Order: sequence, then structure tokens, then C-alpha cells
Amino acid sequence: MKKDLRIKSKVFDDQKRAPNRAMLRAVGVTDEDFKKPMIGVASTWSEVTPCNIHIDKLALSAKEGAREAGGVPLIFNTITVSDGISMGTSGMRYSLPSRDVIADSIETVVGAENLDGLVAIGGCDKNIPGCMIAIGHSEVPAVFVYGGTIAPGFRNGEKLDIVSVFEGVGKHNNGDINDDELHGIECHACPGAGSCGGMYTANTMATAVEALGMSLPGSSSNPAESTYKLEDCRQAGEAVYHLLEKEIYPKDIMTKEAFENAITLVMALGGSTNAVLHLLAIAHSINVDLTMDDFDRMQKKVPHIADLKPSGKYVMQDLHNVGGVPAVMKVLLDAGYLHGDCLTVTGKTLAENLADAPQLQEGQKIILPFEKPYRETGPLVILKGNLAPNGAVAKVSGVKVKRHTGPARVYNTEEEATNAVINNEINEGDVLVIRYEGPKGGPGMPEMLSISAILVGKGLGEKVALLTDGRFSGGTHGLVVGHIAPEAQVGGPIALLQEGDLVTIDSELQEITMEVAAEELKRRQEKWVQPPLYKKGVLGKYAHNVSCSSKGAVTDYVK
Repeated sequence: MKKDLRIKSKVFDDQKRAPNRAMLRAVGVTDEDFKKPMIGVASTWSEVTPCNIHIDKLALSAKEGAREAGGVPLIFNTITVSDGISMGTSGMRYSLPSRDVIADSIETVVGAENLDGLVAIGGCDKNIPGCMIAIGHSEVPAVFVYGGTIAPGFRNGEKLDIVSVFEGVGKHNNGDINDDELHGIECHACPGAGSCGGMYTANTMATAVEALGMSLPGSSSNPAESTYKLEDCRQAGEAVYHLLEKEIYPKDIMTKEAFENAITLVMALGGSTNAVLHLLAIAHSINVDLTMDDFDRMQKKVPHIADLKPSGKYVMQDLHNVGGVPAVMKVLLDAGYLHGDCLTVTGKTLAENLADAPQLQEGQKIILPFEKPYRETGPLVILKGNLAPNGAVAKVSGVKVKRHTGPARVYNTEEEATNAVINNEINEGDVLVIRYEGPKGGPGMPEMLSISAILVGKGLGEKVALLTDGRFSGGTHGLVVGHIAPEAQVGGPIALLQEGDLVTIDSELQEITMEVAAEELKRRQEKWVQPPLYKKGVLGKYAHNVSCSSKGAVTDYVK
């Protein structure tokens, strides 16, 4: 040991802890090991999704790094579910709740086993915020490692990803492609391990965590199937030991300024609307006062400078090839958009880390100059109005329509709305509303990538507005607004909307309103009957405990 660390596992030194030590000896812990810190490696390895299929090997690499540094590493597992596989099915209701199952399970093991430090490795969308919420609650030195992005698929010289398949369904329904073409897209979209390749939710949250200072430099853009990723994990194991030496805890890193850095990077790269929900929840776990107003404030000052999917052309592996996320952060820091004095898991400040980062490759076309940004302000816009008093989130990158007014076409389930679209019952100019899909009402706040992609595939992406108290995938693009709060299940105004009511979405005025008089809304409210909450199993527990989406949809105590 390089120094006498203050470690929780020293509880086992007491002789009355002989039975505890006996259990640990059975898994390979020795007398000498009992003098060292015990470092948990939380692995989200699973065969149910390509995002996590390789994480068993990454966990072994992190274990190697922690042992080499002087710790006693112990791997344990938690769950994962695949949003891409559950999308458009009833299984999507389990997606957001899985975030909290992951967080609770990791916190439980860290607390129950008296672990001194933690490396958490996540891949698919909910792994990342789930791991980070656990880190916030566990209060031990910790590092997050991203499992990495998938390589793009190729077919006929065209880059493909999972969103290509969802949009292909819409094209097929529209008669634009045949069965063989759709099958060809399906077979080539996902070529191997890693999370969805565009600036979708997994890559968005990974970059946000790196900007928070909780990942090692480059972790968010290093591809899944690369030696870089294995080295990320080995170094993360070492880094946790050094955090223990320096007595640096997550609360020392995840400050309000660090969250502002995370929001800045998400806005600059054109990240997922889910970043709003997840960063609010992570901030809650570490007792940082972050609100929707902070996203609104940052959106107005940060330009969108990345030409990344879903609104652009490139994927995360392309960004890695021209310098990766550290090179982008270096550009942002030099331009004054980041707090360079924030501490990170390296033990150095963000500015000190970026001093050693590469420059963006000369001649690259993915990150645009500040004088010619993709958009002069951030693409994640907070909307408010009599339809969403507590706020809603729109992603406006690549959307030419700034204002849309149309008649509401109201559906209480995604399935009903999807059938209406498939059967050509939704017309240009309509405002398609899917409600009772919020955190409590879904339950689970399911994503609407399937229906939004079908609209795009049918050429209606900017001709029909799609509104919901549920969520959208990071792969969604078009005229969409999610996270409408309060949700329908608790009697929010979206529950009172009726077929044919005129609805206006204005991204410049940041308004979402319905042309219904206050007196009429009051009459509708008096007649409204709350549907029963779901009661069974995980979804039942979630429905009864989850907070409003404007609070991050957290399941522990919220005022």
C-alpha cells in the first residue's frame, strides 16, 4: 500500500469479522488483500443487446487495472434492457424504470459489501444514467466507463444504423422500398458490439458524463471494438485507486459548474432530449440544484456545431477518427464555453486534461466553426404554455419549421396512434398527440422512436407535429415535442385536450399552447376521471413512486 487509506473494508480487520473474512477467502481474498481497498467493478454485460455484449471483457480489463494499482477488485453484475429491441412494443415501458433498477442494484452491492471504490461500465441508454445515479448515492470514489459506440453498418455504399431500419419501415409502408430492400437494411444496420452510433441517447449521455469529469478523457468517443476501449477500462481501475489516495469523491467532481459543462457539450453536439431527464436525475442523486431553467439558460448561449446523426450526416466513430470528444471540448474551452477549473476523475482539472488533448484533425467536416454553426443556439429547447405548464422538451436541430398550428389528433396509446399513421388517417398539418405515456401513466414513459421514424419515412417528419407526455429516442428527428408536464395521468392539461382543438408549437417563442379558453378547461377538468395506476410488479412500484419528468422522473424522495 502506498499510504494508509481510509477504507470502509477495514471493518473486516476486527476479529469478530472472521465469518465475513471466511466468505471473502472463498472468492480468493488473502490476508494481504484485507489490508487493501476493495474496489467494485459494476458490469452491465448481457447477451440481450449488442450495446453490452462485450462488457464482460471490459470488466476484466478494469479489474486488472485496479489490481495493478493496489486494490482488490471484485466484479458484480447488474441488468440491461435494449431500447432498440423493445421500441414500439409494450416492453418499452420497462426501459426508463430499468435506469432505477440499475442504480438501486449497484448502490445495494456497494453498500452491502462495504466496497471502497467503484468502476461502473455501461453501454445501452439507461446503463449510463443508472450507473451515475448509483455513483451519486453510493458516495465512494468512482469512475464511469462507457462501453463504446458501434461501428456504422454499410450497404450499397451508404452508412446505416438502427434508425435507418425504423425509417425504412415508414418507407416500406409508403411503398417507396420493397421487402428485399427493407430486409437488406435490417441485416446490415448493426454490424457488431457497441451502442447506437449517432448522437443518440447512449452517446449523448457518455459525452455528458465525460464533460462532468466522471470519465477518463476520450472514454465517450472511443469505439466499443477497439484497443482504446480496453485501455479505457484498465486505466479506470487504476484511477479509482488514485481517487482513494487523494480522497476525491463524486461530490467533489459533480458540481453545478460540472453539470453546466455537461449541458454545454450536449447542446454543442446536438444530443438527445433524454439528456434533460437523465442529467436532472443524476444531479438529484448528488444533491445539486439543477432545473429545467438551467437547460433553458444554457441553450440560449451554446451553439450547435456538430454535423452528427440524427439531424446530420456523421456518427460517433467518425468523430473519434478526427480527434474525439476531447478535441471538441478543447475547442469549447478555448472559446470560453466550459468551466476549465472543474475537478475530474484524473485528479486534474478539466483544463489540465485538455491541455494534453489532440486538436481536431485539419480539414475535418464534422465540427463546424463557431462563425458558421449548425444552429446559433442549442437544439434542445424548453417549451412552456397552457399545454405544458411545467415544461416540455423539443429537439429542433435540422427542423426548418419554427411554428406549427394544427388540429389535435388525440390518442391515448402509441399503438392506436401508430395504426392511424400506418392507415393514412393522419394528414399534413395535424398535431398528433399521444398521451397517458408519462412516467406514471405509461407507466415508464416509453419512447416514440417507432412512430416518429414512420412519420419521417412517409415524408411527414415536418408536416405533422408529434406531441407526447412520453419520451423520444435520441434517434428521433422531426417536428416532435416530448416530456409534456404535468402528464395526463395526474390531470395535466394534455389530459384535457380534445380532438380538433387547435394546438400551436413555436420554437422561437418557446411556447406550446392550445386554443381552449380557461373556463372550458376548468369544465373539462371537473369531468375528467383519473385512470387507475398500474399496480403489479416493477411497473406498479414505479408508477406509484416516480416523480414528474420535469424533476427527472426519479423514484426516491422529491419535494
